[in-house]
Amino acid sequence: MEKLGGKFNIGGSLEVNRLGFGAMRITGAGVWGEPKDRAGAISVLRKVVELGIDFIDTADSYGPYVSEELIREALHPYDTGVKIATKAGLVRTGPNQWHPVGRPEYLRQELEMSLRRLGVDRIDLFQLHRIDPKVDLADQIGLLSDLQREGKVDRIGLSEVSVENIEEASRFAKIDTVQNLYNLANRSSEAVLEYCDANGIGFIPWFPIQMGSLAGESGVVGEIAKEVVATPAQVSLAWLLQRSKVVLPIPGTSSVEHLIENAAADRVTLSDDQFKRLFEVGNK
Repeated sequence: MEKLGGKFNIGGSLEVNRLGFGAMRITGAGVWGEPKDRAGAISVLRKVVELGIDFIDTADSYGPYVSEELIREALHPYDTGVKIATKAGLVRTGPNQWHPVGRPEYLRQELEMSLRRLGVDRIDLFQLHRIDPKVDLADQIGLLSDLQREGKVDRIGLSEVSVENIEEASRFAKIDTVQNLYNLANRSSEAVLEYCDANGIGFIPWFPIQMGSLAGESGVVGEIAKEVVATPAQVSLAWLLQRSKVVLPIPGTSSVEHLIENAAADRVTLSDDQFKRLFEVGNK
């Protein structure tokens, strides 16, 4: 099978197919509690690896804990070579409620619990879900660095950060990925992506398929989808894959049908003109 979107080496050694899977939507409404269809969620996760996707992104706060538990139930002992990225640093008090907590003792506790829930001895990629403004960044990143030295974490990542945040965090550990909101309709992290591209840092765009009116029949995504005989979602993902070799899209879904559609995005090739049209409309 042709590998999805080509490959990227996170940190120079953790090789993954660039088109991954985000495991947030397999939980309940508001990213809270169990999914309505647990068996369906398990089926989606198993189909992920059947399609050749070998990079799954989750977090302790998805559920909370539910997403990690489902991943273990569906895929452990991960003999397909799948790599699991997870995060800590946000606590939940209810559906759609998220609060940053970056105290080192809390981050260590959550890492230990993630190891147990996922059934592994080491997390492939451990990401600080949000920087806690009430805790020194040196303490937050220092704890992740300690976990890495202890062999419990392979690679370290950040989420929702600025270029300045990355540069400061890099004083205390090697930062190998950044996960920010980025898609055709939202380019607020353009400078961060440029920085990651220049420095070989994996850039994981969350919410990668937001298109808004661009996907309508008269919108540029809809127009180009007709031209290349693809869906608007596939065009959006193809654009991300062509945007930079460091981009690692992680579209999520609770539907096997949508998963198959998303996975086919790597077979969509945009011409230089089509890529430029998409880039320009999203930058207005």
